[in-house]
Amino acid sequence: MSKTASAYLGHATRTPVIACHECDLLQRESTVPPDGVLRCCRCRATLYRRHANSLDRTLAYALAACVLWIISNAFPIVGLSVNGDLVETTMFGAVRVLYQDGMWPLSALIFITTMLMPACQALGLVWLLLPLRLGRTPYHADAVFRSLRVAQEWGMTEVLILGLLVALVKLAHIAAVVTGPALWSFGALMLLLAAAASAFDARDLWSRLQGVPDAGPAFDSDTPFPAETAAACGLCVCHDCGLLTRAAPAQARDERDAANLHAAVHLPAHAAHCPRCGAHLHLRKPDSLARTWACLIAAIILYIPANVLPVMDTSSLFGAQKDTIMSGVVYLWTSGSWPLAVLVFIASIAVPMLKILAIGFLATSANFRSTWQPDQRARIYRLVELVGRWSMLDIYVIAVLTALVQFNALATVRAGPAAIAFGAVVVLTMFAAMSFDPRLIWDARKTE
Repeated sequence: MSKTASAYLGHATRTPVIACHECDLLQRESTVPPDGVLRCCRCRATLYRRHANSLDRTLAYALAACVLWIISNAFPIVGLSVNGDLVETTMFGAVRVLYQDGMWPLSALIFITTMLMPACQALGLVWLLLPLRLGRTPYHADAVFRSLRVAQEWGMTEVLILGLLVALVKLAHIAAVVTGPALWSFGALMLLLAAAASAFDARDLWSRLQGVPDAGPAFDSDTPFPAETAAACGLCVCHDCGLLTRAAPAQARDERDAANLHAAVHLPAHAAHCPRCGAHLHLRKPDSLARTWACLIAAIILYIPANVLPVMDTSSLFGAQKDTIMSGVVYLWTSGSWPLAVLVFIASIAVPMLKILAIGFLATSANFRSTWQPDQRARIYRLVELVGRWSMLDIYVIAVLTALVQFNALATVRAGPAAIAFGAVVVLTMFAAMSFDPRLIWDARKTE
């Protein structure tokens, strides 16, 4: 069920207001029915979802995810059977093999995204919700909540599962494949983490915690707002917990003295902290465009070696072979696995290129303060954030193949130099998207 946020309500009372985290539009809070969603009336971004029995359901999912995480990392994912010998690997085993081969940047990236962050996500939810279920206040709830947000952004269990399926197809042409219990538990872990993230209601969490504000400032419902956006009213919205608070005195003074909202983008960074979760507050992300361009240019430079240099080196009785990302797509296509070939081509070649073009377009239009179709550019920004992680697909395929195909005289697979470059491209484009402030898309409308 969907409900559009309204800027005005016909009640002569003081009602709390919220600000859209993507366009900064001030809007009055409205009651949302169970399983309903409140959307911004300007950019259509999701402001708030309400779930029935949210915290209890999330706690159940998180506890089950903790158990499955242990199983997923303690047992083998997949194995190869050659002449009666069985070679198996766990996720940590794949990380260790890459580290021993000198590919420690790749090893660290896989460890963080497939082991550390999913664990932090499940444990963070349990840390916050289990004490509440027992009638207690969680210790350092603010810091754990902020860490949970990071873990949700960088945990990539769903991409790992897809990468494992692609690896199984490639391994089936080498030897008999034996699936391990961790493959199935990783699949269940993916579903549980997704269910926990979907069911988790941060507003319900903060409303149950004592001693922290659960709503922002209030305005008379029968009078218009002093200005259209939160920044123009001297208000900051927290990007971690969503609380709308008054800006620090220095920030508010600079805002009043600024000739337009474009000047407000250059206010001092981190001048205040959120009174609820402790995150840094700012009217706009500090140096947003500069940091976006820095990450994007570095990604463009590394995109060339990522696609030109070999991503895998294979040695066998028939000689040595160096495979690029594109040759891996061709191999899948010619072996009859054309759906996976299309999938790998989209995730590993098309998506990184389109991400670079899309972020470059958004940053350029913000630099020139373009007013062209801000709603369409906002949709492009959401799409970039949604598909960014799926480019890690090839990295996980390489990790599994490198760990399993170690038959010395028969066949050996090692990660090539392009693997590190490609991993860096994925990380840099994700950082570029995170650095870009989507509110800059809408600021130009006030500075024409």
